[in-house]
Amino acid sequence: MTKTSTTPSTPTLQSGSAPARPRAGTAIVGIGASAGGLEALELFLSGVPADSGMAFVVVQHLDPVHKNIMVELLQRSTSMPVIEIGDRMRVEPNHLYIIAPDRDLSILHGVLHLLEPAAPRGLRLPVDFFLRALAADQQANSIAVILSGMGADGSLGLRAIKECAGAVFVQDPESAKFDGMPRSAIDAGLADVVAPAEELAGRILAYRRHAPLPVAPPELSFSDADGSALDKIVVILRAQSGHDFSFYKKSTIYRRIERRMSLHQLAGIADYVRYVRDNAHEAQLLFKELLIGVTSFFRDPAVWEQIEDEVIPALLAAHPEGATLRAWTAACSTGEEAYSLAIAFRDTIERLKPEGRFTLQIFATDLDSDAIDRARSGEFPGNIVADISEARLRRYFVQHDGGFRVCKEIREMVTFAPQNLVMDPPFTKLDLLTCRNLLIYLEADLQKKLLPLFHYSLRPGGILVLGSAETVGAASDLFTAWPGKTRIYQRRASSPRSEPLDFPASIYGRARRGLAEPMPAAGAAQPGNANVQTLIDSLLQQRFSPAAVLTTDKGDIIYISGKTGKYLEPAAGKANLNIFAMAREGLAGALNEVFARVVREQGSQVLKGLRVGSNDGALMVNVEVHSLQDPAPLRGMVLIVFSDQPAARAKVPRKGQLAGAEAERMDAMTQEIAQSREELQRAREEMQTSQEELKSTNEELQSTNEELQSTNEELTTSKEEMQSMNEELQTVNHELSAKVDELSQASDDMKNLLNSTDIATLFLDEEMRIRRFTNRITGIIKLIPSDAGRPITDLVSTLDYPSLADDAREVLRSLVFREVQVGAFDGRWFNVRIMPYRTQDNRIDGVVITFIDISAAKTLERALRLSDERFRIAIEHAPLTVFSQDRDLRYTWVHNLQPQLRSGDAVGKTDADLLPPEDAARLSALKRQALEQGISVHTETSAHLHGTTHFYDFFAEPARDQSGAIIGVSGMAWEITEQKRSEARFRQLLEHSLNAVACHQVLLDDGVPRDFLVLEVNPKFKELTGLQDAVGKRQSELSTSIYPFSAELFAACVRVATTGKSERLDVACNDGAQWINCALYSPEPGYFISVKEDVTERRRLADTLNQALSVLKQGSAPGAALQQIVQEAQALLERHIPQENHHEP
Repeated sequence: MTKTSTTPSTPTLQSGSAPARPRAGTAIVGIGASAGGLEALELFLSGVPADSGMAFVVVQHLDPVHKNIMVELLQRSTSMPVIEIGDRMRVEPNHLYIIAPDRDLSILHGVLHLLEPAAPRGLRLPVDFFLRALAADQQANSIAVILSGMGADGSLGLRAIKECAGAVFVQDPESAKFDGMPRSAIDAGLADVVAPAEELAGRILAYRRHAPLPVAPPELSFSDADGSALDKIVVILRAQSGHDFSFYKKSTIYRRIERRMSLHQLAGIADYVRYVRDNAHEAQLLFKELLIGVTSFFRDPAVWEQIEDEVIPALLAAHPEGATLRAWTAACSTGEEAYSLAIAFRDTIERLKPEGRFTLQIFATDLDSDAIDRARSGEFPGNIVADISEARLRRYFVQHDGGFRVCKEIREMVTFAPQNLVMDPPFTKLDLLTCRNLLIYLEADLQKKLLPLFHYSLRPGGILVLGSAETVGAASDLFTAWPGKTRIYQRRASSPRSEPLDFPASIYGRARRGLAEPMPAAGAAQPGNANVQTLIDSLLQQRFSPAAVLTTDKGDIIYISGKTGKYLEPAAGKANLNIFAMAREGLAGALNEVFARVVREQGSQVLKGLRVGSNDGALMVNVEVHSLQDPAPLRGMVLIVFSDQPAARAKVPRKGQLAGAEAERMDAMTQEIAQSREELQRAREEMQTSQEELKSTNEELQSTNEELQSTNEELTTSKEEMQSMNEELQTVNHELSAKVDELSQASDDMKNLLNSTDIATLFLDEEMRIRRFTNRITGIIKLIPSDAGRPITDLVSTLDYPSLADDAREVLRSLVFREVQVGAFDGRWFNVRIMPYRTQDNRIDGVVITFIDISAAKTLERALRLSDERFRIAIEHAPLTVFSQDRDLRYTWVHNLQPQLRSGDAVGKTDADLLPPEDAARLSALKRQALEQGISVHTETSAHLHGTTHFYDFFAEPARDQSGAIIGVSGMAWEITEQKRSEARFRQLLEHSLNAVACHQVLLDDGVPRDFLVLEVNPKFKELTGLQDAVGKRQSELSTSIYPFSAELFAACVRVATTGKSERLDVACNDGAQWINCALYSPEPGYFISVKEDVTERRRLADTLNQALSVLKQGSAPGAALQQIVQEAQALLERHIPQENHHEP
C-alpha cells in the first residue's frame, strides 16, 4: 500500500535554517472515528500536550439511546479538559470536545451547534457533516483526522477541508482495528499524512509549527525562469507528469507548495525544489495537489435549481420537435457534476413531458486520468446520501459493495475522456457547457483565451455555467448573463471580434518553447494562429454552399453568404440593399409575392424553375424563402437561398416491346414477388404476435423486477441499519470493556478509601447477617474476617445500643433511613446512620450502617451549651435589645425589648405597632436600608417611650439564607441614654471651664504612636492658643511657638493614653516668656484629655520668692531692697490667689 505520509529521504531542518513561522488563529482539529475508535483516540491523545494551542472536536458514531461515557474514558488519557458538547458552546484552545449522542454537529464563527439528525439510525454521516461545516467556518485553520471505523464516513468532508487549504491526517489502516474509514480517505487521494494513531499528534504539531501564515504570498519575480525556484518546480512537474502548470496563478501554486513544505518541515522553497527534484513520488503528490479535484453531487443547490427550472426547459423549448442536445463538463474531476447534469436532465424531461423526443449527450473531461477512471466506473461511496435525495438514490443508483453505482441509463449519457484545455481542441456545437471553479486558478491571459473558445464551442444561444467566484469578465461581448445571481451565461449569436481564435494547439505550442516566452497580443497576426475548423468551414461555405441572403421582414439585406451575383445586382442610383431592388429580371415579381406570404404565415415557400436573366444569358433558378423562428436572435428575419436548377437530361428513345420469353419471365417474377409479399405479411403477423407475447412477458418480468428491487431496497436498508447498529455495538463494547476495568479499579479505590477513613462501615444482608465491614468497625464491634455471615445479634459491642438490630430491621421494612447518637461504655459517642442498601437496578438488598466518632463534637457541644448559657445571662442583664425581622419588617424574635413591653408581645408586629410614628419611621428606614441595599447599618438613634427620650447605639444587617438571598434583617440596640447625659454634662463643664481643655486620639503607625488627632476643644483652648480650627487636625500640624509640643510632652501624652495614669508638667512657650501647666488624663485606652493653664505669673512669683529667700539667707540686702521684693511678691500673690480659688484641676 502506498502511504502519503513520508518518503525515506525526507530531509530535516539544519541549524541555521529560517525558523518556522507561527500560524495566525487557533486551529480546530476535527477527529472522525467509529468502531475501534476509542483505543485509537487514546493513542492519539497520548501525544497531545496540554498547551498545544489547538482545539480538538471528536465526532464518533454513538448509540443514540446509550449514555455517553466517552468524556470520563478519554479524560484519563489527557490533561486537557474533556467536555461533552452543549448547544452554542464556543470552542476554546487546549480543550477536547465530545459530540453528544443522537446529535449532528455544526460550527459557525467558532461556536458549536447541536442539530437533531434526520433519523436516529441508518446511514448517518456525522463526520462528513461536521468536517464540511468546519472547512467552511475555519478555512485554512481546519485540520481533519480520520481514525478507526467502518464505512466511508468522512471522505466528503475531507474534500472540503482540502479545498480550503486545510490538512488531512489519517490513521494507518494496518494499525486500525477497522480500516474502512481510513482506507476510504486514502483511496480518495485526500490524505496528507498516513501514520499510526500515536504518531499523528506529533505530525500535526510539526505541521502547525511550519504552517504558513494565512495571507497572500509575496509576489515573486519570474523574468528569469532558471533563476526562479517556482518556475523550476513547474518545469519539474512538466517533466514528471507531462502537464504544464505555467498558466496557473502563481499564488495558487505557491500556497499548495507551502502546504507540502509544511508537511515535510522544509524552511524555504529552494529546499523544496531539491526535494521534489529528488523524489518522483513527491512530484506526483504535488501534481495531484494542484489539480484540486474537489467536487460533489449537486454542488451549490441554487445553481442546479436554476438549471432544472429554467435552463434545461429553455433548451427544450428551442427544439419543439425534439433533438439530441450536447453538453460538455470541463474539469469534471471524478464525475459527480456530469452525472448530476444527466440526472437533472432526466428529472426535467419526466416533469415536463415534452412532445418531442430529447436525448442528452454529455462529454466530461479532466486533466487527471485517475479521476477519469474513477468517474468511468460510476461507483461512489455510501456517504453521497448527504448530497442526493432519497428519491434520486432509488431512481438513478444501485447498491454496490457498500456504496452506490449510477444506473445504466445515466451512465450511458456520459462520455469521459482525459483532456487538457490548454493542449487539446474543444468540443463544438454544444448546447450547454459547464466549467466551474477552474478559471479562478488560471492566469488572466489564459482566461481571456479560453472564454472565446467556449463561445466558439457553443451554439448560438448555448448556455455557459461557471463557478460562484467566476465571471466572463472582458468577454461580456460574447455572453449575456442569465437572470439571477448564479454564474450562468448565454452565448450571443455572433461575435463582434475580428481577431482569430487562439486555438489550444497554438497556446500549448508557445508553452513548450519556454515558460518565460511572452504571449502575443490578441490582435497580432501569427502564422498558423487561425482556427483550422473555422478556416475549413469558411472554405466549404465559400466554394460549395448555395448562395443566400438574410433580410429583415421588410426585405433589407443584413447578411450575404456565397456568390449571389447571378441573382442580385446593385440598382442604379442611390445605394439600396433591399432584396426587391437588387433582384434580377424574372425574379423580383415572383419573389415579392412569396416573400409577403412567408412573412405573414411565418412559414417557408419554394419557387422552382424561375427563369432569371443574367450576364451569361437566362438561368433556371430554384428559390427557397424561410421565415426564421429559431434561434431566438434571428427570430422574425427571412432567409432566401438561391440554387441553379440542373439541366434536363436528354430523353432515351424507348425500345420495342419486350420479347415473349422476357414477358413470361416478368410474369414469373411478378408472381414470386407477390408470394414473397404474402410470406412477408405472415412473418410480420407472427412477429407482431411474438412481440405482444414478449411485451407481456417483459411487463411481468418488469413487475417481478420492481418487486425484487423493492425487496432489495428493504434488505439494503436493513443492512445499513444492522451495519450502523454493529458499529454502535462495537463502540459500546469498547466503552463497556473500559468501564469494567474502570469499575474494577474504582472498587479497589473504594475499598482503600473506606479503610483509610475514620468512618466505620458495616454491611448487613436482608437476614441481618454480616456481609462486609471496614477495618475501623473492629474498634466498636469485635469482628474478624471469619465473622462474615454471622447474625449481628451474636456479636459483642461496646455501644450502649441494644436496639441496633431492631432499628436495622425497621429501616429494611420502611426504607426510611435512621440516624441516632449513642454512647459507648468507654465514654465515646458515635453518630449511627442506618440506610437501605440499594443495588444498581434499585433493588433493596440489606442495610448499610455507618459509625462516625463524634466524641470531640459532643465535648464541643457541651462547651457551646455552657457558652450559650453564659451569653444568655449576659444579655439578660445588659441594656441590650436583640431582634430579628422578616422582609416585611415584622418581628420574628426579640430579646429584652423594654421593661414596659414583653418580648413575646412584639413577635408578628412592626415598629409602627410598638413605637410613636416618627420613631417607627426612622427605625424602619434604617432597617429597610440594610434590607434593600444588602449592607450593615451602624448609627445612633433615639426613641420616645412614655414621655422620656431614650438614646441607642443601633446596629442592623441583612439576614440571608443558605443560597445568599436576603430573607430579613437582624440587629441590636444598646441603650446609651446615661452615656449621652454624661457627655452632655461633660460638654457643659467643658464650655464653662476657665482652663483650656482638648480631647485627643493617639494615631498609630505599624503599632507605634506617631501623632495625635484633636477631637474636641473648648473656647478657653482657642483663646489660649489662638487656634480656631484645631478640631480634626493632627498635633504636628498645630505645633507653634504659642502651642509647642516637645518630645517630653509627647512622651507624657503617650504614657497617659497607654497606662491610664494622670500626669502634670509645665511647658515653656514664646521662648520662655510664658509658661503653661498641662494636666493629662485618659478616659479610655488610646485617648487622653489635656487641661492647660497659664502659670506664667505663678512661675514669676516663685522666682521672686526664691530670690527674696536667697537674700534673706545671705542677710546682706539693705532693708529697702528687701522691702521692694516683698511688695512685688505680695502683688503677685494678690493677682494669683483668686485664680487658685477657682482652679479645678
